[in-house]
Amino acid sequence: MSSDESESQSSSDETELHEPPVTREFTIPESAAGQRIDLFLTAACDGYSRSQIRQAVQNDQAEVDGRVIRPSFRVRAGQQVRFQLPEEFSDEVIPENIPLDLLYEDDGFVVVNKPPGMVVHPARGNWKGTLTSALAYRFQSLSDVGGPTRPGIVHRLDRDTSGVIVVAKTNAVHMALAEQWHDRLVEKEYLAITVGRIDRDRDVIDAPIGRHPYQRDKMAIRENHSTSKPASTFFEVEDRISRFSIVRAFPKTGRTHQIRVHLAHLGCPILCDRLYAGHAVADEAWLEGKGSVEGSPVVLTRQALHARRLKLRHPQSGAWMTFEAPVPDDLDSTIKTIRKASQSR
Repeated sequence: MSSDESESQSSSDETELHEPPVTREFTIPESAAGQRIDLFLTAACDGYSRSQIRQAVQNDQAEVDGRVIRPSFRVRAGQQVRFQLPEEFSDEVIPENIPLDLLYEDDGFVVVNKPPGMVVHPARGNWKGTLTSALAYRFQSLSDVGGPTRPGIVHRLDRDTSGVIVVAKTNAVHMALAEQWHDRLVEKEYLAITVGRIDRDRDVIDAPIGRHPYQRDKMAIRENHSTSKPASTFFEVEDRISRFSIVRAFPKTGRTHQIRVHLAHLGCPILCDRLYAGHAVADEAWLEGKGSVEGSPVVLTRQALHARRLKLRHPQSGAWMTFEAPVPDDLDSTIKTIRKASQSR
């Protein structure tokens, strides 16, 4: 299975406050030289299993001499280790009565229009308000191929990416759908608004993506690196408005943050992309090119990326099916704001 684009709303009236993560620091002694980092940390941190430690390291929670490492990394005497302890969590998804916008449903799978701000499945810091919690409340049975915390989840969307996502009800359907993703038969179309005018009408971006060398929540274009995987995105510019571009993106592969990284690689990052554009909020004055104006209404508070259309074969009948999620109100308002400002000049 692939990840289209990596990771909340709450059904509670109260805001849940999360304690800051607990970190520990170690200096590698001579006696531990040559050990795998996951084995060293398992011995050094009481109360955690090796699988919990390994997963935490895999999630970039361990650094050696300031560098994020993998579970198989072998330590040397004198190295400095900083490790964020795993959070306590349950492998049981708790159903929550969260409304879902269903685009399609039959006996084998459903298609959901995921809102922005919703995490797909439980993860560190996001145990509640997830899509899986909403699905567990709504449906009696979902596939368990992806494990107990990811019932029905065939592919993912980032937390702040809205749009079409497919969920399997049975294991047989899940496997059939996952095979289409693996074989790259699924056609995916995204709508993006970029900061910057892309200089070509259409093109293919072929650039491998791997982990960022020093920011663990980011990905990066990395040639010939152990974490890199080939990544390909075809895009078309739908419109250019002032200093912005409206883009249709068609990812062929499904790497983490792929469209976000590829468009930033062109020098035109996605609007309000906190990680790759350096800002997370756009108000009306800024969109209109007026700079900072106190009291200007906020228009957009998440990355301007929407999974607009998805085409696949029905896993049982074999018929091609296309599912489309309408452009959400916040992106529609953003486009109207920049278009109106451009026309008034």
